[in-house]
Amino acid sequence: MLKQGLELKQTQKLSPLQIQTIKLIELPVQELEQRIRKELEENPVLDEDVSSSKDEDEAPREVSLSEYKEDDSIPSYRLRSDNYSKDERPQYNTFSVKESFTQSLQEQLGYRNLTEHQYAVASFLIGSLDDDGYLRRSIDSVVDDLSFRANVETTEEEVLEMLKVIQEFEPAGVGARDLRECLLLQIRLCKKTPAVENAIKILKNHFNEFTSKHFQKIMTRMDITEEELKEAMAKILKLNPSPGGQIDDSYTDQAQQIVPDFLLEYRDGELKLSMPRFSVPELKVNRKYADILIEAANSSEREKKEAAAFVKKKLDSAKWFVEAIKQRHNTLSSTMQAIVDYQREYFIDGDETNLKPMVLKDIAEKTGFDISTISRVVNSKYIETHFGIYSLKYFFSEGLENQDGEEVSTRELKKALQECVDNENKRKPLTDDELVEKMTEKGYKVARRTIAKYRDQLGIPKARLRKEL
Repeated sequence: MLKQGLELKQTQKLSPLQIQTIKLIELPVQELEQRIRKELEENPVLDEDVSSSKDEDEAPREVSLSEYKEDDSIPSYRLRSDNYSKDERPQYNTFSVKESFTQSLQEQLGYRNLTEHQYAVASFLIGSLDDDGYLRRSIDSVVDDLSFRANVETTEEEVLEMLKVIQEFEPAGVGARDLRECLLLQIRLCKKTPAVENAIKILKNHFNEFTSKHFQKIMTRMDITEEELKEAMAKILKLNPSPGGQIDDSYTDQAQQIVPDFLLEYRDGELKLSMPRFSVPELKVNRKYADILIEAANSSEREKKEAAAFVKKKLDSAKWFVEAIKQRHNTLSSTMQAIVDYQREYFIDGDETNLKPMVLKDIAEKTGFDISTISRVVNSKYIETHFGIYSLKYFFSEGLENQDGEEVSTRELKKALQECVDNENKRKPLTDDELVEKMTEKGYKVARRTIAKYRDQLGIPKARLRKEL
């Protein structure tokens, strides 16, 4: 039997202002500037206030529609934000634009005596290399792509022939299909000495043993001494495993520069927090559109009413946008101040041992904001301190107890672990069990699985792979 009935459900709907604020909070300062420029371009009601005068005659007009006859009249609103100065942002440091990796290879290709068909194949191969300079695609897939995407019919043999041409280019090692081939391409250019000959044999015949640091196996199978192995290893370690990284293929200002959202100074024993005031413009209502609203307030003409409705819609959008900028400023400022207060001892001198365990919830409780809001503030934001520039994420970490029952941050534990590894005997590296003992001696209670976890996070290989001759 079917039953029909009404059910009331309470749902929360975000207001346009809340949506705007959430979106703006996530943006770092460079992207905020771009977003404001975009709003200025798209919303004709808004103007950038470039005047420095605060005289009443030059102040933005108050938009009041108390005389407007329609019920949905626009409330009084002054479109102005005083959170930011009008001073132009200091120019970013210029970055040097180097010749791009692809351009360099294409230029070298131009000096080769190739047919038009061969040039097309080789050029496509260059475009298929990754940022490190490797060709990590199969030859048959390159053949297929040349046919379907470039309308160039070729064979695997011809592709391999053109790949060999590219592998003769600078930087040495470019066009390799794996690390072994990359190193071999480079070392074959070295002057032939006993050490170089041994290095070539190691890479050709004993590469797995080399990467696994099974040095004794290599010495036995090649019938060489430890000193001869050391000399060969020294040659290999001078080679570049990432030839494409020698030439910068990056051109964006954002990739080269970090613009801090916050500035923290330590003066006279006090920490002073501020938000750098770059070229975030002050906004006001365009007088022309304000006049349209005032003129339409008592008019019965349909066209003027429609014009006023358009301006009202844009004015509402502008109001929400500027108010969202204010709320973004207040939210970021309150959150960063809470972080500074929580980590005050650390921010005085930057000593990592003073960095307390801190999670998003701790700052959410201090500010009264949701954890999701704190997460948005922390994401992609940086602070400049007197001891360096840091991502806000850097200051958050979980905690463990030391032997005295005091809570210490995981960053402090990782620093202590790194010191243990740095000071170990490289001929006999410490195992994870031995690292547990070393950490215990330093006063930290850490389980073996935790050591393995932190070691992986720090990029520290297992003991066997840290072994040196």
